[in-house]
Amino acid sequence: MTEPSALTQQVKWNEQGLVPAIAQDWQTGEVLMLAWMNSDALELTMREDRAIYWSRSRQALWRKGEESGHVQHLKELRIDCDADTILMKVEQVGGIACHTGRRSCFYRVLEGSDLRVTDEILMRPDEIYGKEPSTRRKT
Repeated sequence: MTEPSALTQQVKWNEQGLVPAIAQDWQTGEVLMLAWMNSDALELTMREDRAIYWSRSRQALWRKGEESGHVQHLKELRIDCDADTILMKVEQVGGIACHTGRRSCFYRVLEGSDLRVTDEILMRPDEIYGKEPSTRRKT
């Protein structure tokens, strides 16, 4: 992998010093989630070979799986052509990436003007976290 400081210098960070990071299943290609990273999160992700994000709501580093056990092990990291988006191919421990208890955060599909839920809940959020999370959680 590229030396962490070299990659972080190439990233085009937004006004808040963040970059969107997409987590994708390394075997199936399924998009699991989108979160945000700052330079510390990106460097730690590369150093620890696991997804570490920046939580905008908590204003703190967020080690994916710290509470739930649903860690994302980094298999490959890519940066897009504009250097303003990160793509991480990950191994999703426990098969659950979404805080709603689903495999992916992208579990709703637009049909006409309605959203239809396509993916089942694999584990109830209260079983994962001990409480019901908001469906509008900001990462």
